[in-house]
Amino acid sequence: MKKLYYLSFSLLFLTTVCFAEVSKKEKKALIDLYETTNGKHWVKKWDLNAPVSKWHGVKVENDKVVEINLFHNNLMGSLSSQIGDLENLRVLNLAFNSITGKLPVEIENLSNLKILKLEMNRLNGELPEGIGSLLQLEELSAFNNFFTGEIPSTVGNLKGLKVLNLSSNEFIGDIPSSLGALSQLETLGLFENRLEGAIPRDMGNLSNLKELVLANNRLIGDIPNEFSQLASLEVFQIQNNNFSSFKALELLETKEYLVFDYDKEDEKIEFKDINFSRTRMADTKFEDIEE
Repeated sequence: MKKLYYLSFSLLFLTTVCFAEVSKKEKKALIDLYETTNGKHWVKKWDLNAPVSKWHGVKVENDKVVEINLFHNNLMGSLSSQIGDLENLRVLNLAFNSITGKLPVEIENLSNLKILKLEMNRLNGELPEGIGSLLQLEELSAFNNFFTGEIPSTVGNLKGLKVLNLSSNEFIGDIPSSLGALSQLETLGLFENRLEGAIPRDMGNLSNLKELVLANNRLIGDIPNEFSQLASLEVFQIQNNNFSSFKALELLETKEYLVFDYDKEDEKIEFKDINFSRTRMADTKFEDIEE
């Protein structure tokens, strides 16, 4: 009799594990995402009658939705506030779609998020101040959208950020000096916005920076002397701005550039210890890369 009891209990346990499902709150948020972004016309659709773990691009761990990857999947429409109910997300990749509207302020509820990829969409409005609450974030990529307003200074709170790409938007105002606090940053792209003012001297603290793209803005003033500390730079593009002097470029000490672009009217600059043998002088552009 005991054996039969244990057998029944084991079968019940296994059935519970096999059919374990995410919370109603998270499932509702996913269905809302499907409906508001025209899920019936996605390239890879969701079968809403199947377990959530079987839905394309959705990763579930311990009955929690931890990843959504809908890259290049023909999403259209806007994101609603319910995106903030997916509080266990570590990865949200909605890149290369046709999402419109504003980024909901509820995005700040995704406190576990490490990767947020929104590039190549049609998002508009301001980047929410609350983006600075995503303290686990390592990558924020939102290039080629229609974001407006100033870059929130709260981005400087994201101390673990390694990639920040806000290029090809309509951001205005100064580059926040708070970006100089992003000591782990390796890639910073602010290309083709309407940014003004001088480059913050604090950006000279970004010693791990490998790629810095500030081209095609309205930046003025001198290149900060503090840029001499950016010894890890491999890609450096600052052309098509209104800088008054490039003299500080003489102070740069780096092993070698792979891409180096600046406005070359000042032919008297003598670069220090830069190996140009493999350097490509090229126009700044972003290429669509399939994942």
